[in-house]
Amino acid sequence: MVTNIFNHHDLSEMALYPCAYSMCFNVKANKLNAVLSQRSQDMLAANGINVVQHAILLHMFAQASGLCAGELVHIIVDAHIYDRHIEIIKDLIKRPEHPAPKLFINPQITDFYEFKIDDFSLQEYNYGRQIGIPIAV
Repeated sequence: MVTNIFNHHDLSEMALYPCAYSMCFNVKANKLNAVLSQRSQDMLAANGINVVQHAILLHMFAQASGLCAGELVHIIVDAHIYDRHIEIIKDLIKRPEHPAPKLFINPQITDFYEFKIDDFSLQEYNYGRQIGIPIAV
């Protein structure tokens, strides 16, 4: 029950090595739990998407397995903020908070490979003004 996307044969073709590289799963009391391991994390540009995509993946695996989604533990070896992101982060901290949206996944899907984009939606998703984030590669 381990995934690993760190394929050494493909590294020479990548502009950036995979940051989130492994998930390990376990089942306890009818709950599917996961540990996400990540070698590096640009906290402003990537943390949100990495957490969300792996949390949704955990929910998908749990649903397809007839389990409840449990805990997602995220281990980051090198969490960092780039100098060019500091002013953006200061602006974001001052913004009003919004309640977290609710994820809806079509409960009729029980085969992991049958999930389609239309089987997912965010409900009560509120957000502020969008910003551009410079990315370093």
